[in-house]
Amino acid sequence: MNILILGPQGSGKGTQAQLLSGKMGYYYVESGRILREAAKSSPVVDEIINQKGQLLPDEETFSLIKGKLESEAQDLNKVVFDGFPRSFKQYSLLKDWLHSKGTKLDLAILLEIGESETIKRLSARRTCEKCGKVYNLITSPPPKEGCLCGGKLSQRVDDTPEAIKTRLAAFREVTTPLIEQLGREGILIKLNGERPIQTIFRDILAIVQK
Repeated sequence: MNILILGPQGSGKGTQAQLLSGKMGYYYVESGRILREAAKSSPVVDEIINQKGQLLPDEETFSLIKGKLESEAQDLNKVVFDGFPRSFKQYSLLKDWLHSKGTKLDLAILLEIGESETIKRLSARRTCEKCGKVYNLITSPPPKEGCLCGGKLSQRVDDTPEAIKTRLAAFREVTTPLIEQLGREGILIKLNGERPIQTIFRDILAIVQK
C-alpha cells in the first residue's frame, strides 16, 4: 500500500508520515528534505525555494523524487509520501510512473487545520542549521540543550505571519485541484489536524489497517 499524507504548512503531515513509515516499515519520501538536499548542490534550486520562497517546477520536483525512489526504495508498494505530490500535475506524473512499475497510490490522508493555527505553529518552528531537523516549540519541542547533533536552531525567514499567509494562498491554489481529483478517485480521507499528535496517529493507523 502506498500512502500520501498531505495538508497545509504546519498541519503536522511530516510528523504523521514519519510515525506511519516507522510503524509500518515503509520507505519514507520527505519531499522537503529531498529539495533541501538538491538546493545544496544546485544554485538554481536554492534560489527558487530558499531565496525566493517559490515552488520548484512540477517536472523538476518529480524528477528529484523519482530519482530517490529508484535509488533507495526497496519496495514500491510500501511507500509513505510526505507532501508530494502537492499538485494535480505532480500527481499525474507520479501516477503514470507508478503504473509503469505495476503499482499505484492507494490512500491519501488530508490533515485539515485553520489559517490561525498554521500561523501559530509555523511561527514556533525552528530548524537545525547543521542537520536540517525541524522542531516546533509547541508540538515537537527540541531538547533543552538544542538539537541532538549540536547544531544551532534558527527560524526560517519565510515563517513570518505575512509570508505564511502568502504560502497558504499558494497551497490552496496549487493543491485544491489535486484534493478534488483524489476525492473523485475515492482514495481521499480528511482528518482534523488540530488535535494531539498521538490522537491523529491512532486515527491514521486505524484507517490504514482497515
